[in-house]
This record gives sequence, C-alpha cells and structure tokens, in this order.
Amino acid sequence: MRSVSDIEDLTRSRLRSLRTTLGYSLDELAERTNLSPSTISRVETGRRTLSLDVLVPLAEALQISLDVLFERTNDEDVVVRPAPHSSGTRTTWPLSGPGGQTIAIRMRLEPSVRRPDQRVHPGHDWFVVLEGRVRLWLGDREIDVNTGEAAEFSTMTPHSFSALHEPAELIMIFDREGQRAHVHQ
Repeated sequence: MRSVSDIEDLTRSRLRSLRTTLGYSLDELAERTNLSPSTISRVETGRRTLSLDVLVPLAEALQISLDVLFERTNDEDVVVRPAPHSSGTRTTWPLSGPGGQTIAIRMRLEPSVRRPDQRVHPGHDWFVVLEGRVRLWLGDREIDVNTGEAAEFSTMTPHSFSALHEPAELIMIFDREGQRAHVHQ
C-alpha cells in the first residue's frame, strides 16, 4: 500500500503532467483558476499543502475529477487474462480491467437466422471487425461491416448486430452504460 506521501507526490506529478500535456503555462492555468502562478508552481513542486481550495479549481480547469488526481493505480499486473462468457450466439472476453471509464471486449458472434432485437441505451459504441462480416442494424438501416472495417454510433439509436453468413470476431469499445447492454444481455 502506498503512503500518503507517495499519493501526494503522484497527485502533484499528475497536475504538472496534465498542465504541460494540455499546453498550459503556469500563467495560463492561473488565469483559468484565479490562483496565482506561484501557488500552482508550489503545489506542483511540493512546497504547498494540497488542499481543496486549490485542487478543485485546478481539476476543473484541467477538466478532470478530483478522484482521478488521487486514484491509486495498481500496475503490477498489466496483462488482462480474459475468461470467456457465452450467451446465445455470443461469446465475450473482457479486455479491460474493472473501474475504467471505457470497456473493451473481444466478441465472437455466431450467425443467426433471426434478427436480434434492437436496443436503445445511453452511451456510444465503437467496434472493429477482426474476422468475418457483421450486419449492423441502426433503426431501419442495415449496414454490413467487413473485416478490417469499423463502426461508431450513438446508442440512443435503436441498434443490434449479428454475424453475417459465418462466425465473426470483433473488438468493441464502449462506456459503462454500453457494458450493461452488451455484456449482460
């Protein structure tokens, strides 16, 4: 387990890294936060105590939540060892760890003679076909997605998909809302 000092150091490092990645100078970030450039510098270098009156405006200006600043990451085992889960004509393997904002899964679809029921849910889906062909239904539209092609769409449009003529494999990326609809059908 990390000490409080380690977490503070990580938070300071994240603040500085986010600021520089976004291209903000100390003066520019100061303007966006109503903090002085020297205050921000002292926070980043450890010469000022981390406190909510400084962290809240910094997080808002950097467009992140406070929990992201303090999040403890466990990168000791970065390899995902997916276990398959089968349901009907689908087999899925989770490719991302728990707790992330987005979910990645590998999916194998078996062809079906029946058109799957369309669903609507909050979120956004993206998939790339690794092998085979996938038929995507978006409302009244039928779209065939071939090997090597990708599809991206709002999940507020009624949608469903299935393998076309032969098994298909794809990688899907979606948010937590999409996970409830696609992984736990």
